[in-house]
Amino acid sequence: MFQTVTSGTAFEEVEALSGALFSWCAERSIRLRSQEGVSAASVVIDLFLAGYTTQDEILGALSSRDATEITFS
Repeated sequence: MFQTVTSGTAFEEVEALSGALFSWCAERSIRLRSQEGVSAASVVIDLFLAGYTTQDEILGALSSRDATEITFS
């Protein structure tokens, strides 16, 4: 049973991370496999590690950042 709970939690975490990244990139017409998309993915992971755990929290934090902090110039 412990394994199922852990797997469910991991799935929810991945879903929150990917959902926020997909939404943020779609809003800005950024391809996920572009340098900007990869950079945004890195920021999403950093935000998650900093305590932002839901898709809404991550997306809100991403949206509040200046785009130059996320993408390469």
